[in-house]
Amino acid sequence: MPAQNSAANYRIIRELYTQDYLNEGEIMRDNNGLFLTQMMRPLSKFLDDRMRSILLLFSATIIAFIWANSSYSDSYYALWDTLITVSIGRYGISNSLGHWINDALMAYFFFVIGLEIKRELLVGELSSIENAILPAIAAVGGMVFPALIYLLLTQGGPGHAGWGIPMATDIAFSLACLTALGSSIPLALKVFLMALAIFDDMGAILVIALFYTEQISLVNLGFGFIILSVSAFLNFKGVRKTYPYALLGIALWVTFFLSGIHATIAGVLLAFTIPARARHNQTQFISEAEGIINSFPNGDFHLMCTDETQRKMMKKLKVSVDNLDSPLQKLEDKLYPFVNYLVLPVFALANAGVNLGQGNGTISSMSPVFWGIAAGLVIGKPIGITLLSWLSVRFGIAQLPSGIMWMQIWAMSCLAGIGFTMSLFITNLAFSDPLLIHQAKLAIIIGSILSAFLGMAVFFLFNAIRRAK
Repeated sequence: MPAQNSAANYRIIRELYTQDYLNEGEIMRDNNGLFLTQMMRPLSKFLDDRMRSILLLFSATIIAFIWANSSYSDSYYALWDTLITVSIGRYGISNSLGHWINDALMAYFFFVIGLEIKRELLVGELSSIENAILPAIAAVGGMVFPALIYLLLTQGGPGHAGWGIPMATDIAFSLACLTALGSSIPLALKVFLMALAIFDDMGAILVIALFYTEQISLVNLGFGFIILSVSAFLNFKGVRKTYPYALLGIALWVTFFLSGIHATIAGVLLAFTIPARARHNQTQFISEAEGIINSFPNGDFHLMCTDETQRKMMKKLKVSVDNLDSPLQKLEDKLYPFVNYLVLPVFALANAGVNLGQGNGTISSMSPVFWGIAAGLVIGKPIGITLLSWLSVRFGIAQLPSGIMWMQIWAMSCLAGIGFTMSLFITNLAFSDPLLIHQAKLAIIIGSILSAFLGMAVFFLFNAIRRAK
């Protein structure tokens, strides 16, 4: 059989089994004994899934905001202050529900970020230095300039520790805005934004680990790195089952929690020890799958497969497909719905509730913390990203993606000012004063909304100018 046909069947089979589309009437046999599919393609692909998760996240944010400003606002704050204790024997950890969400549940979010970063570094857009250098430099500009603006406005005052808040970009919201603009947005620009956001996440993770850690217990940290070494050793020895890594991940989270380093960092570090290599390569899979398919027995197929031999062959094929998927890909696929449809909406519900009655004044009387964050997101992000991108291209360090104009880079950099998730997360680490937390959250919400409107307005203006020509 020609290699092209083999590769085509490989893609069909993998999609059938990894996405559970094996339904009635979808499989039939051709003259060569190979399966062909007449199935309907799913209407919702990656971006549609992301848009649904964004809608859920946005809904949770609105609910939190309304709840915090309603006559039931006391119940909102009381819920997240509820004390929860997890104990084994005489050992236990007590924390409020809000802290459990921010420290434990968000570890899954950071774990998925770690998986995405590792995948992109190995086989994605960041695997090539040529492709990675421009978004990396742009991300540095998008982190440094907001932080400088914040420090300039706060001038060492009570809220100076919040300089990391406006550095963050919420890839989900910013990419959703870009996608909502439709086919007028080139794919290269979406890829650029995603690559930039990944570097931005790396920077945020480093900032959290290095600058938002108060006291470190070297003993517990040492135990943590021993656990991390064991996980890396399992990867080296070819362990592909995910449950050993899950058990080690729980232990790693506990040691990091006790060490003083924010426990969510454990999720990122664990992700880098997850095996990225599949058990079988494409050639092995095609050879094994073709052997199974060619020997697949004929039989009646009414509503479901009842022939035991057929069922055994189907299961064998499923194992073959499973061997083609790396543990890293499997965990990404399994955790994506959990993180995007549960973890992030719950996080938003717990953290986005800002009572406008607090703060003793209007926006005009807000502290430098408010203005530093808002200005960092709305002004610092686009200036930093665009300026450093332009300088790197001007001096031949990097190349602008083909078909991308500088006005589009400016518009995209405005959308990068949507901070939200990571900014809210860093707020809880930077401040303990309820008033500063309140003003920071309000600045994040207002700054993110302004960034979204500004970015989309620049895109509309660019498209109008292009049509006029």
